[in-house]
Amino acid sequence: MPTSARWPVVLFDLDGTLADSIGLIIESYQYAFSAVNGREVSADEARTWIGQTLLETFRREDPPGAVELERVYRDYNEANSARITGYPGVPELLTQLNAAGVRPKVVTSKRFRMSVETVRLAGLSELVDLAVTMEDTERHKPYPDPLLRAFDKLGVTPEQCVYVGDAVWDVLAAHAAGIPAIAVTWGAGSRADLAAAAPEFSCDCAAELRQVLFST
Repeated sequence: MPTSARWPVVLFDLDGTLADSIGLIIESYQYAFSAVNGREVSADEARTWIGQTLLETFRREDPPGAVELERVYRDYNEANSARITGYPGVPELLTQLNAAGVRPKVVTSKRFRMSVETVRLAGLSELVDLAVTMEDTERHKPYPDPLLRAFDKLGVTPEQCVYVGDAVWDVLAAHAAGIPAIAVTWGAGSRADLAAAAPEFSCDCAAELRQVLFST
């Protein structure tokens, strides 16, 4: 049984890491592009966008239509947000982290209001706090800015922290911020793409993540 935490501060991505929202995100991308410009987007393509902000993605993919795409996406996503759930074993892991005196915090590129709702729908409101959301920085993952902002807000050093995420952008942001990355394979990123980003650890389930976060 794990007894002591390896890091005193564990920072988590939200979508695809703590909350099972990937299917809805993909569907929201597909709906927005189909409704605004008739473009068909594959699930595999949409998966590669997850982890960056919506507006960054839409400005890259369709600059003239970016604002309208974001609006249509958000309307669809919020109307169907009740489909968001949690992942097996994650609430228990967060409970154990809290009991060990670890500070589990969320660093996400999602807007604050929907981040609060996503945490609630995943059943984690009493277990994890939001540290940084989209509104907190001008630059977002894969830049280190969100994690650097988290260090500042929490009054911690990089040496105290680790970042857990499901996308390549999460791994890149962690390394840019000078902290280890733990990739989880149950979210948006493919196993091959995550491995190519060279995270310090990779986990296939919450039990494996627990083994990494705690020493025996």
